[in-house]
Amino acid sequence: MKILSQEPIVVEALFLGPKSENQAFFKTTLDFLMDEHVHWRRDFHPADDEMVEPSEMRQPPFTSTLDRTTAVLNMVSAKLKDSSTPWFSTRYLGHMNSDTLMVANLAQMAATMYNPNNVAYESSVATAHMELECGGDFAKLLGYDADRSWGHITSDGTIANYESLWLARNLKSFPLAVKEVSPELVKGLDDWQLLNLSVTQILDLVDRTKEQKTFGLVLKASARARGAGGGKLGKIIVPQTRHYSWDKAADVLGIGVDNLIRIPVTDRYRMDIGALRSAIDACIKSRTPIISIVAVVATTEEGAVDDIAAVAALRDEYVKQGLSFYFHVDAAYGGYGRAVFLDEGNRFMSFADVRARIAGMGVPVSEAMFPSEDVWSAYRAMPLADSITIDPHKMGYIPYAAGGIALRDKRILGLVSYDAAYVFDNKQNLEMNLGSVILEGSKSGAAAAGVWAAHRLLPLNIAGYGQLIGRSVAGAAHFAKALESVREFTVGDQVIVCEQLLDGPDFNVVCMAFNYKGNTDLTRMNDLNAQIYKASSYEGGPLYADDWITSHTVLEFDSYGNAPMGLVGRLGIPEAEWNRIHNVYVLRCCVLHPWIVKVASYPESWQSYLEIMKKEIGRIIAHDRSQPAAPSRDTPKASETNPARSNHPLKVGNLE
Repeated sequence: MKILSQEPIVVEALFLGPKSENQAFFKTTLDFLMDEHVHWRRDFHPADDEMVEPSEMRQPPFTSTLDRTTAVLNMVSAKLKDSSTPWFSTRYLGHMNSDTLMVANLAQMAATMYNPNNVAYESSVATAHMELECGGDFAKLLGYDADRSWGHITSDGTIANYESLWLARNLKSFPLAVKEVSPELVKGLDDWQLLNLSVTQILDLVDRTKEQKTFGLVLKASARARGAGGGKLGKIIVPQTRHYSWDKAADVLGIGVDNLIRIPVTDRYRMDIGALRSAIDACIKSRTPIISIVAVVATTEEGAVDDIAAVAALRDEYVKQGLSFYFHVDAAYGGYGRAVFLDEGNRFMSFADVRARIAGMGVPVSEAMFPSEDVWSAYRAMPLADSITIDPHKMGYIPYAAGGIALRDKRILGLVSYDAAYVFDNKQNLEMNLGSVILEGSKSGAAAAGVWAAHRLLPLNIAGYGQLIGRSVAGAAHFAKALESVREFTVGDQVIVCEQLLDGPDFNVVCMAFNYKGNTDLTRMNDLNAQIYKASSYEGGPLYADDWITSHTVLEFDSYGNAPMGLVGRLGIPEAEWNRIHNVYVLRCCVLHPWIVKVASYPESWQSYLEIMKKEIGRIIAHDRSQPAAPSRDTPKASETNPARSNHPLKVGNLE
């Protein structure tokens, strides 16, 4: 492959741009790619006759069909422009969405014309290779040994999470199946010991059954064939801040939602390691195995990063006590953030070096809240996990749908492999037969082309993606600092107070809430924030007309315990009121785009945000005063304020 230029990456040249600044390049390149496809068709056996004669193409029915096609596409375009969300704009600070990389858009559009299906190698020779290379990229980014690891692109993080639990479940049951089929291989070990073999010990056992020619029989005696065994395999331990896909995975994989242990979070919204230890101790006391422990790198609600190093240390500690578990990190959102920590040689940098490199992006170190030392430590420890979810369509700036997963030890694939003769050639390497080792069937090769192209353009280190993600987290730092400077402001005759959920976010998510100064009614405060959201979202009318667009979440006691008490207290709400209502409505801003880090223009942008918020709050105050007084009642449940949410602990109100 031709060596690409070693010139520094210019972030402004990577996107179409908020005002389509790179329109000329994008259109010219798209025309070229479409011409390439047209020529490819014409050059495939050029002597073959054309199927449509020019005289046919001039006939009224033919031209009428093309006219109807144009009319339908005009309708599609009109609907898209009317109701789509302008992720590209600096006025959008909501869900974890942003503008997408031009190179990924163009590569995906080009590949779509070839319509590759990565489930079978014969239908996707080009893009199947790309997907496997991207899996290798994930493993390298996340710190895995390239020779032992494996990864691939999924449709999203949910499927990646499913796959990790699928692997963990089958892994956990394998030693029990060995005892049934080849007991001599596990002689002297009781069921408790078999259920607590380490991942490496079980995979070594897989190798021994293959040598003994009993591997197939053991698989038939494992959870893969017989199911999860009525809870015998044990529990899944997750933080309260988990993505809702984990609850669904426990259901779908036959483990049962009741076998999910939810660990409380600290006031930083990270999994409480002390509570985790207590949960593990309780499992030991009751002789309940643990299938998997899940930690999160950048939660979907708060951007919090769990203490990965501490979880890994607990695993190593408990192995010595005879208890072992699979360890998965859900880094669907934060996984690409590891690029910030890798130097140009893909070596993990010291804390001081990372801070210095971020400062070199134009952000004063005193202002750079990312990374804190504990977040740096968590990213350093990520390779200690057995598998990691990572989503290109989040911080990879790739078009949907592109999730991903990386596995530390690829031998584990043997526990889930299927081989359908009508799809696969048995002579092909297992790793090339994607459909035999993944949950999905037919899957887009175009998505793989988009991810592959982005990874080839942007190195997965500080010189490439690190520049882009560094701008994102620095932009969040700017936004958070600006919020701190206006904890109080006046709208008409009302003084409004504003507080952030966290004093310095772990990643690039800034959650905030507003209150009337002196108000101690949590219901009234929640109503104010719900109305701000409504005025700054699709609920307030066409998004294209909105001045500022954001998202929201509801932090409920059932999901977060008393962690939100700090926020409501700083906003003047007494503890008794929190205990009465037990939920708080907050606005959530994911700062993905790289634009507001521009120091020269940022003050003007921030003043624009502030004036918009003041204007919206002024409208809310005026509207409330025009309404007759209503009897006081408790704050409505999340399902009442947003039908997309429910009171079940699953977090289904966000796009992620």
